Amino acid sequence: MSSERGGLLLVISGPSGVGKSTISRAVLQRLNAVFSVSMTTRPQSSMETDDVDYDFVTAERFQQAIDKDELLEWAEVFSHRYGTPRQPVTEQLKSGHVVLLEIDVQGAVQVRKKFPEALMLFILPPGKEKLLERLRGRAREDEQVIQRRYAEAQCEMHAAQASGVYDHFLVNDDLNLAIERAVDIIEEWRKRT
Repeated sequence: MSSERGGLLLVISGPSGVGKSTISRAVLQRLNAVFSVSMTTRPQSSMETDDVDYDFVTAERFQQAIDKDELLEWAEVFSHRYGTPRQPVTEQLKSGHVVLLEIDVQGAVQVRKKFPEALMLFILPPGKEKLLERLRGRAREDEQVIQRRYAEAQCEMHAAQASGVYDHFLVNDDLNLAIERAVDIIEEWRKRT
């Protein structure tokens, strides 16, 4: 399956604490892009809005989506499933929009197979120590969770580089510069396609 003319499927990935969500939000705003809302089986928190943060569904509904090939990608993380519904993405691409998926490496590999012309960006920290500092600076988790996230981040960065699916690795050493570089990469990609 390929994206429709004019539209661009954009995948942004990166480990926890690297600033990918902040960069994604800036890209959405600067390029008037559309964020793809993922489907999940995990419980909705009091801070989340259904169909805005996620489409919260039952395990049965999620399995139906898998069986009917309604998902571009999906994964099971900590006993909950997450996936990207195909139909809203293809509709937005047909309308000429940049559609942003903020997904992990496993999902990006699946999307690359279905959308070989998608633009894939992976956000890197300026260094491992800086990443650990950022994870601690968020002050949301205890040290044991931070160390687990740090280990997972190192595995994810290695997996991203080994996967061969990413078009650009963008180091977030300065947030404003990283946003500018991301926007420039996307605009240049759109010109070429």
